[in-house]
Amino acid sequence: QVQFVESGGGLVNPGGSLRLSCSASGLTLDNYAIGWFRQAPGKGREGISCILKGGGRTYYADSVAGRFTISRDNDNNAVTLQMENLRDQDTAVYYCAAGWATTDNCLVERYYGRNYWGKGTLVTVSS
Repeated sequence: QVQFVESGGGLVNPGGSLRLSCSASGLTLDNYAIGWFRQAPGKGREGISCILKGGGRTYYADSVAGRFTISRDNDNNAVTLQMENLRDQDTAVYYCAAGWATTDNCLVERYYGRNYWGKGTLVTVSS
């Protein structure tokens, strides 16, 4: 059985930083493209960052580029998302997923497996 777990969410002030982690059992994350998605209340799910398998090329949505950094922590079979200069509009539930994307299509939800998603971690940016 494959299981994904997101952690690191919480309450943070505008302008603050937070680090999210995606860990998994049942598969090796380094063998997959890994994406971070978020969903704000009343909004659709948005692909915000992803990292490809192999060389680890990274991509970012315009909404987070320059503020968020995705990286692999292979010693812990994990992928992290370092979030800086957080804004109110970053408030959302954040999800990680594993898939087969090979380009910036790693920001597209349909390139990730049905069972390869975590249950999300809530990030609230508020003063």
